[in-house]
Amino acid sequence: MIALYGTLALVLLGYASFWFILSLIFKRNDIADVAWGLGYVLVMAYCAYHFPLNDRALLVYVLVSLWALRLSIYIGLRNRGKAEDFRYKQWRDDWGKTFYWRSFLQVYVLQAAILLLVSSPVLVVATSAEAELTFVSGFVTALWIFGFYWQVVGDVQLAAFKKRRKHKEEVLKTGLWKYSRHPNYFGEILMWWAMFLIVLPLQNWSFAVLSPVLITWLLARVSGVPMLEERYKDNPAYQDYKARTPALFPRFKR
Repeated sequence: MIALYGTLALVLLGYASFWFILSLIFKRNDIADVAWGLGYVLVMAYCAYHFPLNDRALLVYVLVSLWALRLSIYIGLRNRGKAEDFRYKQWRDDWGKTFYWRSFLQVYVLQAAILLLVSSPVLVVATSAEAELTFVSGFVTALWIFGFYWQVVGDVQLAAFKKRRKHKEEVLKTGLWKYSRHPNYFGEILMWWAMFLIVLPLQNWSFAVLSPVLITWLLARVSGVPMLEERYKDNPAYQDYKARTPALFPRFKR
């Protein structure tokens, strides 16, 4: 496992460098968000080529590919024809003369490192000889599908809301967004915990726990909820919404 992590670290470093060069050409760092999903496809392609395919590995590859490709396509279409995402634009302004090397290290190389750790369930299942799927595998897959539903529907509802809202201060409070302020993030967290449970019976399962723990921490405490909500700190409507609605885990109430 350690050797596989080392090899993939080099592969992903080259992948990160490629996307960094593209960011310089297009003059926007938010293409890193498109690269995020496609990077998992690269990891799975490497594992599928170098390790025997079994039923459990096939299940993981299909689920992660479905999530990764959908996310990259969604973000690519969302950003097309628009200015650079405000988070990356803020870093561009803050970093000044150090922008180029900090972009490479703090956006692309760091993303590659995180991607490698989050891919741990893929690496665990690829290197395992235990292939049999069980009833529990089916139950956990259903849990993953539920998380996928929350992410996809949350994204669709948000995209539709942005097209019909009358001003940028308006807040989405309907659909899945009435149960939590970030249902798409909740869906992603749920998917990666389900992915961990799929590989839990396998020998090297302990490596896989890195994945959901890291995703949960990033979305809840670092680059997800905090950065987005900082943008609305002076919006009274959002602050009222925040006081009534949980950030991630939905609260179903009448």
